[in-house]
Amino acid sequence: MRHMSILVVGSVAFDTLTTPTGHRDKVLGGAATHFALAASFFTPVRVVGVVGKDFGPRQQSVFTSKDIDIAGIEHADGLSFHWTGSYEGTMAEAKTLGTDLNVFGTFAPKIPASYSDSDYLFLANIDPVLQLQVRQQMPNVKLVAGDTMNYWINDHRGNLDKVLAELDILIINDTEARLLSGEHNLVAASKKVMALGPKSLVIKHGEYGATAFFSAASFPDLGEVPKPFRAPALPIEQVVDPTGAGDSFAGGFYGYIASQSALTPAVFKTALFYGGVMGSFAVEQFGTERLQHTSRTEINERFQSFRELSHLDA
Repeated sequence: MRHMSILVVGSVAFDTLTTPTGHRDKVLGGAATHFALAASFFTPVRVVGVVGKDFGPRQQSVFTSKDIDIAGIEHADGLSFHWTGSYEGTMAEAKTLGTDLNVFGTFAPKIPASYSDSDYLFLANIDPVLQLQVRQQMPNVKLVAGDTMNYWINDHRGNLDKVLAELDILIINDTEARLLSGEHNLVAASKKVMALGPKSLVIKHGEYGATAFFSAASFPDLGEVPKPFRAPALPIEQVVDPTGAGDSFAGGFYGYIASQSALTPAVFKTALFYGGVMGSFAVEQFGTERLQHTSRTEINERFQSFRELSHLDA
């Protein structure tokens, strides 16, 4: 069977990071980068993004050493997107110290013809106008998932609603779910969010795992709506850098789904665990350092740890 490929559209960037464990200047980052690396352990990935002249062979090799096609990464005249941020205490929230959009500020996604047969589409956290443009260019994909953030919810809600109507799966955190729905209770919030269009909703809870919510459209052939499902997060001894955790979670989650012959409730629930696995690796070193050197054996071992953490003998 032909391997199912994922097309991800989003940021490929450099991050300057300060956390309680140290400081790094201009490490490779970006939503599409973390997503692609995590997903590539399960299925081939294609990336559409834009970088500047500071993105060279060393950065390219991070992608090409995995099953990641970067023909869709445009090289523009200028510098790559650069985010500067810091974390304190429990590192639950980042403090933005600087955002230099650079070439990303005029990013207009161009889908290579060779990507037109992509099976799965992931719309990473970018302007919803661009997300919708990409969705319209890829009408034949099997499944569409996406992400967003507070800025788009608050200031670009009209455009975001058009994107939500096109999604099979939305992946956001609990703060974003409450903001998007106007509901504090996450069960009530999930119903309002899915009423906007997404057939299924994954709400991330950071170090406490993630919860999946379903609608009647999630699995129409099933004849019933599956109950919400919570997957835990694996306790990590030392969190070094949480910047790419959410995107790595999304990559592991969606990569596993794309690696399976059909999407069933069991596959969806298992994918939550693989998302947690990849997110747990991402936070152990700065930037993409840990994902670059993760092995499939380590992924399998950590998945087993997740199973043991959540298993209860009758």
